[in-house]
Amino acid sequence: MEARAIQYTVRQSARKMRLVIDLIRGRGVAEADAILRFSKKRAAKQIHKVLKSAVANAQQTAQRQGEAFDADQLRVKYAVVNEGATLKRFTAAAMGRATPIKKRTSHIEIHVASETTPAPAVKAAPAQATNAQPKAEPKAKAKKKTPAKKKTKAKTTKKASK
Repeated sequence: MEARAIQYTVRQSARKMRLVIDLIRGRGVAEADAILRFSKKRAAKQIHKVLKSAVANAQQTAQRQGEAFDADQLRVKYAVVNEGATLKRFTAAAMGRATPIKKRTSHIEIHVASETTPAPAVKAAPAQATNAQPKAEPKAKAKKKTPAKKKTKAKTTKKASK
């Protein structure tokens, strides 16, 4: 079972949020929850909300499908922070100028999946007929020899000396 949660336009730069999201990628949900709860970074609070939402989505999916649900079996399969729209503002500067201020936003996406996810069924190759003839291998083309360029001697003429 797999579930995901996405939060758009979080008012913090993606660069700062990636420092926190790298800590939880690939870990169990209980461990990731503990890391985010005790982190001093501001980004941890927003990422924690998205992680809880992904777990709740997994629970709802399991309930709809009639499967057993255990939150301790979930792992953070995919966690990424992308850049969102940048809010552009201006502030006053010296001599009547304006200086731009970029207020960056980011998008958080987290996928959780159970550890005991069944492997996808692999289709067996179709059986070949026993009386089928194997294909003949193509013959290698003979390399054509290109004639070597002939070196020509420059003819020199002797001037008559007087």
